[in-house]
Amino acid sequence: MLISHGTYLKPSKQMRVLSILDSLASDSNLSQYELGRRLRLSGAMVNQYLRTMQEQGLVCFKPRDGKSFTYELTDAGRDCRERMFAEYSCETVQLYTKIKQYVQQRLQELERRGLERLVLFGAAETCEVVLSALTGGDLQILALLDNDPRKQGRTFHGHVISHPALLEHMECDAVVITSFGRQQEIFEQLRPLSERKGIPIVRM
Repeated sequence: MLISHGTYLKPSKQMRVLSILDSLASDSNLSQYELGRRLRLSGAMVNQYLRTMQEQGLVCFKPRDGKSFTYELTDAGRDCRERMFAEYSCETVQLYTKIKQYVQQRLQELERRGLERLVLFGAAETCEVVLSALTGGDLQILALLDNDPRKQGRTFHGHVISHPALLEHMECDAVVITSFGRQQEIFEQLRPLSERKGIPIVRM
């Protein structure tokens, strides 16, 4: 499912069309109810989109049991999905590049402050961006921590994920919170240790 329901990345009409095409490409047996549940659209909206796409020759309705239909992509629908997905991918890469540039700027600030020995906190998507931005620089990653016990002990892009308690026994220059979504929560968790040991906490 491609569609996003975040605060800033609101789903557009084009995004909904692509999400429907992509869902049907994977499973033509999806009902309108299932499509609506996946994409968080009302049944009426799903029906309207499907009818429009049928009129445009992108989707073919085929009777299934006298009461419902399967929705299969036509050749034009498959071509449209490929074209739209290519455009979507291009925009996504551009967005990723902007985020990476922002992260690189934040890391350069740490270098200027002489904070080179880092502990990263949060082994998720944001951490991948940070690790990519760190490639080729002088900053050192001493440890990667995460609160999730299911992640601890596993390897994440070449770094073993450890329990946050490890930080009590480490000497580092700063802890970088590599989680955009849980920055404040992690910051409050680390605040007592930061004040006690004088370790700066850096939020992306």
